[in-house]
Amino acid sequence: MSNPKGKLIAIGGAEDKGSDLEKGEIHRNNLNFFELGILNRIVKESGGTTAKIEVVTTASMIPYEVGENYIDAFGKIGCVDVNVMHIRNRGDAMEEEYLERIKVCKTVMFSGGNQLRLSSTFGGTEFLRIILERYQNEPDFIIAGTSAGAMAMSNTMIYEGNASRAHLKGEVKITTGLGCIDDVIIDSHFEKRGRFTRLAQAIATNPSCIGIGLGEDTGMLISDGNKMEAIGSGCVIIIDGHDIRYSNIADIPDGNPYSIDNLKVHICEKGNGYLVKERQFLPEASEGAVIKKQVHVE
Repeated sequence: MSNPKGKLIAIGGAEDKGSDLEKGEIHRNNLNFFELGILNRIVKESGGTTAKIEVVTTASMIPYEVGENYIDAFGKIGCVDVNVMHIRNRGDAMEEEYLERIKVCKTVMFSGGNQLRLSSTFGGTEFLRIILERYQNEPDFIIAGTSAGAMAMSNTMIYEGNASRAHLKGEVKITTGLGCIDDVIIDSHFEKRGRFTRLAQAIATNPSCIGIGLGEDTGMLISDGNKMEAIGSGCVIIIDGHDIRYSNIADIPDGNPYSIDNLKVHICEKGNGYLVKERQFLPEASEGAVIKKQVHVE
């Protein structure tokens, strides 16, 4: 299959928009949207403030509050055609109205919350098929997501795993995500919630994947299903397990600490990038940037 023509924008989030899986709490008073710099980039990639944007609040347990928050946030920068899909179950996802709307929008954005709600609600549906087909074939189609909405983009998805116990085998749970991109595993709120060992365990059990740890108010713009550009104010941690020389993850009992040798880590700030297939760090990932190669003179 050829590389997808559309783009992904995966954002680390500012909070879970209604569901904190590690604390079991709902933070209704903390619905501040991620910084408008990232929001502006989504609108720019979508074609401007007149672009039709659909927000999907399925992951959240407080979808109406989250939906209004998104409409207000997009409205602050002049967007005039932003709508919300309050899809709560698989039956909702099959409604003709939503299928027609997803066929004509420029951008679909998945809110934060619980990523398992996204995979279990949309997996195998016509709704997801339309999204993936458009992403594969249309250069101006954008799939964006924050927090859980970002984590669900990959084919391999973390759906559970308390960061304080993630150094123990079996504490990180993985399932199949929405399948927008292969060979990566995405985690969010990366530094603030101390999720390095969580993503490292996911990579230890899936070393063919590249781990993408998204900080808050930070994201990755992914084009061609391969080239990533860091956006936002924080940093993105890349974990590469292809060259692991030693790992005991398969041999130890559940509940025991795991060990890994030769795990590679890259840190990307705004403007840096990474090529997934080539496993190559890019100092300058933006369009038109020239990468200078070192020349060794004998």
